Amino acid sequence: MESRRYGYIRVSSKDQSEERQVAAMKQNGINERDIFVDKVSGKDFNRENYQLLKRILRSGDILYIHALDRFGRNKDEIVQEWNDITKNLQADIVVLDMPLLDTTQYKDSMGTFIADLVLQILSWMAQEERERIRKRQREGIDVALEQGKAFGRPKAQITDSFRAAYSEWKEGRITATQAMQEANVKKTTFYKLVKQIEEQPT
Repeated sequence: MESRRYGYIRVSSKDQSEERQVAAMKQNGINERDIFVDKVSGKDFNRENYQLLKRILRSGDILYIHALDRFGRNKDEIVQEWNDITKNLQADIVVLDMPLLDTTQYKDSMGTFIADLVLQILSWMAQEERERIRKRQREGIDVALEQGKAFGRPKAQITDSFRAAYSEWKEGRITATQAMQEANVKKTTFYKLVKQIEEQPT
């Protein structure tokens, strides 16, 4: 049975474009219908199209990945998935931006050893980079909190228009729905502000 070439692409969010990776796959002779794309985080391998691709892969097929960090982020899981594909499924993997990680080139034990060693180092680096990013994000949040910056949704404010609508509603002149429309607030915000007003000391 003739071996097939597949491409796997992961972009980390809906905003990121996969076009550059798709172009690189096509340059390596991969048909667009054989390119699988996931638009999710790389924190684990529980990804819909990746799992579908794994079910399709057969012995002798070649899986192309643009870069190791597009494959995954967790070192142990990268190595586990790599071994599952190359040893259990007996398919090959080619990492386009790292020629050393091309199992089609290594069919002897020494070559396999070199590829495994490079994989270990690079997957560790991918994980370290993720940890560094998370640490920088955490430090940035801590600094912002120290400077008094607020995170999350802005707190609902009691405005003059809300007070006027609240008074009319309390006096029975308008319904709660009409009061919400007049104050231009949603139901949950309306009752939250009502609670704030009624808990204020008179």
